[in-house]
Amino acid sequence: MRIVVVSGGGEYPLTIVKGAKRAGVERVDVLAVRGSTGRATRAAADGVKTFGIGEIATGIKWIADQNYDGAIFAGQVNPLSLFRSRFDAQTRAWLREMPAKTAHTLFGKLVGELEKAGARVLPASLYMEDCIPGEGILGSRAPGEAERRDIEHAERVARDIGVHDVGQTVTVKSGMVLSVEAFEGTNAAIMRGGRLGGEGAVVFKAAREGHDMRFDIPVVGLKTLKTMKKAGAKVLAFHAGRTIFLDREKAVAFADRHGIAIVALRTDLPPAPTRL
Repeated sequence: MRIVVVSGGGEYPLTIVKGAKRAGVERVDVLAVRGSTGRATRAAADGVKTFGIGEIATGIKWIADQNYDGAIFAGQVNPLSLFRSRFDAQTRAWLREMPAKTAHTLFGKLVGELEKAGARVLPASLYMEDCIPGEGILGSRAPGEAERRDIEHAERVARDIGVHDVGQTVTVKSGMVLSVEAFEGTNAAIMRGGRLGGEGAVVFKAAREGHDMRFDIPVVGLKTLKTMKKAGAKVLAFHAGRTIFLDREKAVAFADRHGIAIVALRTDLPPAPTRL
């Protein structure tokens, strides 16, 4: 089997490359996004091809021409690049077709064009079973009663905003919603909540009902916990079986040192697939 990882920044695409190799995938290449994909991810791949964020249509054609068995989207790309990049003509035409530009419309368009070109897009959770926690408390501290009430409230809000594909992250303190993630991303939403509510907020992150697991799966990790410490947030909660937790050992140790509770909640939503 031969796959290509369309890689943004961060540890996530590197973890997929390593996981696919451990699973016995014969060749794992990376389509790197210029200015985003890390050196470690490039080094771990069997082959690397680099495109600019504005060359999306060209990159799709390249993937289709390689006859891969599958493509996986993973990693972060700065949302502001949508406003700062010069796009090729085909990509500009695609963007003009979309009156609402959300994660699902943007990534959905990429997935659709890739599959029209003959490339199969695989779930972004593939080969990540070691990084998707089951239900339970992940560190040494359990949330208190007031924090549990905030978790329940934040989960309801996250489900509601998910319907509109606004974002995945909500911060709540004492029953009050401090911030809802929009275009700025998870970490900026956490910091905004900290500025408004001070110490003690709950951070909840979740994929919406009916979420397409081929892209934009919720990801948390050590960077999330470090941002929470800066913001004064004291609880990180997310849905078990549907959230990727990177750098888990280091992240849990960091949370324990700083009194942050980490909770993976049971959900009736389907788990993220990790094998074909």
